[in-house]
Formats: sequence, C-alpha cells, structure tokens
Amino acid sequence: MATTTPARGAYTPPPGGTGAASNGRDSWRTRLWRFDDKASPYAYIAPFFLVFAAFGLYPLLYTGWIALHRVEMTGLDQSEWVGWDNFAKILQDSEFWTAVSNTFVIGVLSTVPQLLVALGLAHLLNYKLRASTFWRTVILTPYATSVATAALVFALVFRADGGILNWVLHFFGAGNTDWGNGEWTSKIAISVIVIWRWTGYNALIYLAAMQAVPTDLYEAASIDGATRWQQFRKVTIPSLRPTILFTIVISTIGSMQLFGEPLLLQGGTLGSIGGNEHQYETLSIYLFNYGWKLGHLGPAAAVAWAMLVLLLLIALINWIVGRFVRKSAA
Repeated sequence: MATTTPARGAYTPPPGGTGAASNGRDSWRTRLWRFDDKASPYAYIAPFFLVFAAFGLYPLLYTGWIALHRVEMTGLDQSEWVGWDNFAKILQDSEFWTAVSNTFVIGVLSTVPQLLVALGLAHLLNYKLRASTFWRTVILTPYATSVATAALVFALVFRADGGILNWVLHFFGAGNTDWGNGEWTSKIAISVIVIWRWTGYNALIYLAAMQAVPTDLYEAASIDGATRWQQFRKVTIPSLRPTILFTIVISTIGSMQLFGEPLLLQGGTLGSIGGNEHQYETLSIYLFNYGWKLGHLGPAAAVAWAMLVLLLLIALINWIVGRFVRKSAA
C-alpha cells in the first residue's frame, strides 16, 4: 500500500495529541522560555541590589535625614528639624577645616610615595626572579595585617620615650623626637603606617597590569636599542595609565577614611581627639568625636555627607586630569 509523504513545510501533529493541544503547549513553553530568558539576568543580580539597598542605600539616606535634624545619642527616638543648621555649624567650625587640611596632607604624604614604591616593586617582580611567588606573598603580608595591630606596633616604634625609631636615630645624633605631638612628625608617622600596609597591595595590582602588556612592545623597543629604564618610561607607564588612575582614586578614598591609624597612634590615649592640638585629626576622627564622644549625631551626619561631597570632587578632578592626559598622549 502506497504511503503519502507530507508536503515540505507542512505541520505534522505529534502522536498522542491533536494539533491544537500541541500548539497550546508549544506556545506556553515559548512564553515560559522568553520570560526565563528576560527575567533570569535580573534574578541573578537581584541579591547584590537587595544587599546594597539594605546596607548601602538605606544608611546613606538615613544619614542624610539625620543631618537635617537635631538628634542626640541619649535620645535616638527624639528628633527636631533644623534644616541646614548642622552643615552651617561644621562649616563655621575651625576644627573642621583643620581636619580637612590634615586629611589632605596625610593623603598626599601617604599616597604619592606609596604608589611610586609600589610601581617600582611591581617592575622588579615583573622580571623573572627566583622564588617570585614567595616575594609576592611577602609584599602582600602587611595588607593582611589588621589596622589595630599595625597601628599599635607602630605606636611603639614612634614612642617619644623608648621608641625603637628614636633609639636608632640616637646613634646618628638626631636626639629624641616627639613623633606623636609634632605638627609634621605626627602626619609622617601616620603616613608611614599607611604606606607600610598598602604598598604591597598596589604593587600586585600594577604587576597584574604589567603582565597584560603585550611582549611585542618590549621586543620592538629592545630592537630599537631602548634600555630597561627607557622601556619602563616609554612602554610600561603609558600602558598602565588606566591602572594608575584607578589606584590613585582608590588611595584617595582610603585616605579620606583614615581612622584606625590616627586613633591608635599614641596607643589610644590621645588618638581619639587627634592629638593634643588636633595636629593629626582627620575627618573620620572629627566625625567620631562629634557623634560618639559628644553625642551630637546631627553634625556627625553632616560631616559624613561633607566627606562624600569631597570624595566626589576629588574623583571628578582625577577624571578630568586622566582625560586630559589621555588626550595629550594621543
């Protein structure tokens, strides 16, 4: 008996069901697949946004609300609307501007040497060395040390009476230096702690960026007779410009948030007020004094928002400078 072959392109209903029922199931599966295709990416990233909303966005907005009210630590359930009075209060306070100046100076003293040393270490580690993994681990060890431990150890190093550094300087006739109470020596001491902790971290970031530079560029420069120093200036540095800008921004944000180092510089005795004459009081210490020592949460929240504005301004300046450098290089 002859069989009839269906025309090409004609629909053949599957066995065990009618064509209408099959079309209904196929259309339902198609809609489900389209929904899954569109909704799955949002479901995957939803946990991040939920955590950010709970622990990032809500505290930020709540801090802004407190900054516009008079709220005391002893009466958190009582608030009074004061508008911009808290901001006017801190802007008219000379101690606030002292803290801004100290934060900026300590940031420059710690960031510039830190990134330069990190760049040099990364350049050395980029070449083949014996036990390179060991050396990379060694330079990252300070980063794994807690802030409290590092600050307390360096507090012993910078002690005026019996400190290790003064003991070493005594052999060179430098005498005893009161590192914690000096205007510049206290800032230098804090900067040394920051440099010690973060240099290795930045060095590994630079090292990863250096290893991504095509070797053809170095080979071409070597054929042209360029020395290692010339290759570093003409090949490595231009290739690392985005990474350098990134580390500058991250280091700037970190310097704006300095808290543990100045708090524990003198073993926690005078660190909570930033020195006997506020000579190394940073914005974080200033906020701590207002919020937790004096109990005035309104001005403390205003300081937090002032820090955010300063960070945005610094990030904008870094972006403008980086864009100008890229245009000039092109």
